[in-house]
Amino acid sequence: MAMLYAKMGRNLALCARRVERLEALKAELEEINPDITVLIKSLDVNDHDAVFTVFNEFKQELGSLDRVIVNAGMGKGASIGTGYFKANKETAITNFVSAIAQCEAAVGIFREQNAGHLVTISSISAVRGFRRALNVYSATKAAITSLSEGIRIDLLRTPIKVSTIHPGFIRSEINEKVEKVPFMVDTETGCKAIIKAIEKEGGNSYVPAWPWAILTRVMRIMPLSWLAKMS
Repeated sequence: MAMLYAKMGRNLALCARRVERLEALKAELEEINPDITVLIKSLDVNDHDAVFTVFNEFKQELGSLDRVIVNAGMGKGASIGTGYFKANKETAITNFVSAIAQCEAAVGIFREQNAGHLVTISSISAVRGFRRALNVYSATKAAITSLSEGIRIDLLRTPIKVSTIHPGFIRSEINEKVEKVPFMVDTETGCKAIIKAIEKEGGNSYVPAWPWAILTRVMRIMPLSWLAKMS
């Protein structure tokens, strides 16, 4: 996504735990487009105080933040009651509690600016409950969708926009060991679909639009036996 935004001429503020990868990415982005500003900072989103510090530092260094994309997540976990509480808790904290911290920090800045665009990355798994490793993961994504809608309602009478993106199955590190997944697309295809949806600044988007914009409607009425086959 950063590479695609660099080609679009967007200044970028990037944060992640693995700084060495950020440094390599920064060099690549500046080669793609020497005219943009690329800032990088180390951040573990589970350090909630650091979230506020880093977001505010980015704002001060750039002058303003036009958009914040809340994207950090993990997919650890297993079926409830099978002895994996620690992994399930880690997923719940990273995917939801830490997302609250990021939204709080971002929207605080946007309220001060009276402008901005909050983007939260949910998942098509937010539409229904799923089993096994997706059990807690899908619950956190449903929580993200609900949280984002509440923020959107709060900000209805302001210039601040709130968008929630629900990606389908896009190849990435989080699922690189998963082999049999329906409608999986490669990383670049998925990122292009996500950015297209973000740029529209709509409320809820399901991407890639084909087949997920239609399939999510079907998923809402699927019997549990069908959902079991999807997970």
